[in-house]
Amino acid sequence: MNVADVIAGKRIVICGGSGGVGKTTTSAAIAMGAAAAGRKVAVVTIDPAKRLANSLGLEELGNEPALVDPDLFAPAGVEMEGELWAMMLDPKRTFDDLIDRLAPNEKARDDVLDNRIYQELSNAVAGSQEFTAMAKLYELDRDHDFDLIVLDTPPSRNALDFLDAPDRLTQFFEGRALQVFLRPTGLAARVMGRGTGMVFGVLKRVTGIDLLEDLAVFFRSLSGMIDGFKERAQAVNKLLADRGTVFLLITSPEREPVDEAIFFWRKLKAARMPFGGVVVNRVHHDLLGNAEVGDVSDELAAELGDKLAGRVADNFRDYHVLARRDAHNIERLGEQLRDDRLLLVPYLDEDVHDIEGLARLDRYLFATEAQRRKLLDEVVA
Repeated sequence: MNVADVIAGKRIVICGGSGGVGKTTTSAAIAMGAAAAGRKVAVVTIDPAKRLANSLGLEELGNEPALVDPDLFAPAGVEMEGELWAMMLDPKRTFDDLIDRLAPNEKARDDVLDNRIYQELSNAVAGSQEFTAMAKLYELDRDHDFDLIVLDTPPSRNALDFLDAPDRLTQFFEGRALQVFLRPTGLAARVMGRGTGMVFGVLKRVTGIDLLEDLAVFFRSLSGMIDGFKERAQAVNKLLADRGTVFLLITSPEREPVDEAIFFWRKLKAARMPFGGVVVNRVHHDLLGNAEVGDVSDELAAELGDKLAGRVADNFRDYHVLARRDAHNIERLGEQLRDDRLLLVPYLDEDVHDIEGLARLDRYLFATEAQRRKLLDEVVA
């Protein structure tokens, strides 16, 4: 498996997996590698920890794609043939922008954006990130001329909500609860009847907020946007299943992240989403082979002395245990997926936190199988 092959002919790459497995850095490395090869690429993160900005040598990122200065890549030996753009999703602002796009007129837009009910709801809904991330992805695909968009997602159990978010939004707008407010007759009339009116009247006197009026204005203003929201949700569904989209799972070889990757893969398969493969980060490779720990100690004793040679041998033994654990979990992952599209990235000496680190990661992600074996032999040597 090779990332270059996975993303060939694709417009959207969605990177999913559990937390702490290197999704953000892998997303950035994929985007950088594709841009270096000549494509115009946008990488999008929803990670507020600024790992993407830091890895690209930037202080911060905004809610709109910003071009990364190509001169930043030269010291790492990366020749940028294309363009790399980066952004960090601001869910609240994205939700506001969506209201601005779908509102039939300025008054309807302002009525919603200035409404206290909307302000509370938008913070709550946007905080979950799923629909706003999909809305931003759709916007970038439709309104920009990027050759490739790479989306970094939250940990997999939440990222799976991306698949459900468009349908849940449609169900909300078609649900009976919303229709009660949009057609204030029958049950709605009883809900908004005299008793409830008295309660809202007391709340208004105590708090100074006319909650009933806010609710009425909010739902009345929102009603003119329902068709737009539903159409957007349908378009997002089509985008996720499009042949130009591919899901790439990112994991590490520990048991729990592998379990998450298997869970995510099953959900993707059930939803018939396009699956590209799995990147397994931080793999401990067997450095001992058929050698015994005692053999390592004996070979080093003349140079290091018995005591230090023994410590080095103990480290080799511990590493060998991790390598066997990794090999077992990777084998289980391949068996569960019934798929050989696994790309193994070795445990690197240094954490990936800058462009030089991304360049090291790229050597494995974009290498051919023969090149990757040679790189791994260098690691073992």
